[in-house]
Amino acid sequence: MRDAHPLRSGRPGLSAVALMIAGVVLAAVGAIGAWLQHDAPGRSAEPRTEFTADNPPAGLPTALTTGQHLHWSRCTSPPTARTGYDCATMKTPLDYRKPDGRTIDVALIRRKATGPNTRRIGSLVLNFGGPGLSGVSGLPEHLNQYKPLLDRYDLVSFDPRGVGATIPVRCGKTADDTGYDGADACAKYSGALLPYVGTSHTARDLDLMRYLLGDERLHYFGVSYGTALGAVYAHLYPSHVGRLVLEASVDPTEDLNEEQVSQVKAVQAAFDRFAAHCAARIRHCPTGDGPEEAARRMTRLADRLEKEPAPAGSGRNLAADDLAHAVFDHLNRGTDGWSPLAKALTALIDHNDGRPLSKGADDIGSADRAATPLDNSRIARTAITCADSSLRPGFERLDRDEARIKAASPVFGAAWSSGVYLCYDWPFDGERATPQVNADGAAPVLVVGGTGDPNTPYPGARHMARALGDGVGVLLTAEEEGHGTYPQNRCVTDAVDQYLRTGRTPAPGTVCRGSMS
Repeated sequence: MRDAHPLRSGRPGLSAVALMIAGVVLAAVGAIGAWLQHDAPGRSAEPRTEFTADNPPAGLPTALTTGQHLHWSRCTSPPTARTGYDCATMKTPLDYRKPDGRTIDVALIRRKATGPNTRRIGSLVLNFGGPGLSGVSGLPEHLNQYKPLLDRYDLVSFDPRGVGATIPVRCGKTADDTGYDGADACAKYSGALLPYVGTSHTARDLDLMRYLLGDERLHYFGVSYGTALGAVYAHLYPSHVGRLVLEASVDPTEDLNEEQVSQVKAVQAAFDRFAAHCAARIRHCPTGDGPEEAARRMTRLADRLEKEPAPAGSGRNLAADDLAHAVFDHLNRGTDGWSPLAKALTALIDHNDGRPLSKGADDIGSADRAATPLDNSRIARTAITCADSSLRPGFERLDRDEARIKAASPVFGAAWSSGVYLCYDWPFDGERATPQVNADGAAPVLVVGGTGDPNTPYPGARHMARALGDGVGVLLTAEEEGHGTYPQNRCVTDAVDQYLRTGRTPAPGTVCRGSMS
């Protein structure tokens, strides 16, 4: 499951010398120094010991394994990473079938652990979803969610293949054009890269990254699409699996079209729950007296916007498809998005003002549009999805699939149905209809799913846990609205943190109560 509908659109640092001088001064002044040390994020007073691993990925030249070292230095981009973060690049083969051939540079970012060396477990690699999201910009944006883990882990993220600073896919006419001019433009400007941006290639990058970070096993936290990446890694390298969290899991048993049907049904169900709450709890509810009336009102509103889009500020307009996706973005927030959604729909219905709904969607979806030197998340999402999916349906199948998606949701079906055309004319074959994720022999993998998730529906988490294999996939269920439950749900957070710190998974069948309880 992809995180959003295809093609839709988180002080100057001290130099190393200055830090050494500051360390001497702090040691000399005692209590004042301790206070200043607390104020310096991501740094520990204890000299740091770097970890090393002795199990490099098989089949790669030594120049990329034992002969390669990550050279961390102060980040220059994005601006949010200029204080407290280190950046590096890692060389990997473009094509792992030709490991001695062309190499590419993978952009990495790190926030060093703050705890003592004796308690440091290693690196925790994070992927924030997509596909197409930059981890280099995402780590500073999402740091607060994972900050409690800094006592035990370096937090590390990266730009996956095709994204941001790692062989960015280009489908526009100029080097800095992040627009999508069609599959032919992608082939023209990025044809040499497109066959190598799929999830299985990035999973192989992860194993080289693990080794260069000094870890015998990969510790990993993947969200949404990041669960697909983590599961494919577990399949390819079961003996290298450390502590893997797959949060808001995708469904590895569904192909791309089945995913779209499941998602649009889940979005409709989440909207119906919002509409029922709105009718019962919100005075002058803009969606009326319940889900059926809400569907009628939203259909009329979409028809109105189809004929004449509403002004949305900054020269933009809100059209019918924009309406569906802006509502979806609010629903992804769970119950926190319900009151703002009601207010924004009221402004749009009563005053033809699309600004609150558009602004709210922009703010909510900022992770999908994080500022990077090249924010190509929309086209990267397409390129990675089509590299993964082998579906290339003909027009007869496309017509059936489009009708099926429209019928699945009266409010969102029309907007979602265009997704069936995503890869039909893609210039390269995709890898598989569904990913291989069975990981027999791997250490336990924690799979987290929310029962009210409109983006990656809950059955996908159950299917993921089962597909990983007996004794591998461990399902943790959260009775929560919204996309993702960590760290919003305290029970989930406690269980995940304990697993990452100790390796102990929650008991099978554990359910965390929440907004849907």
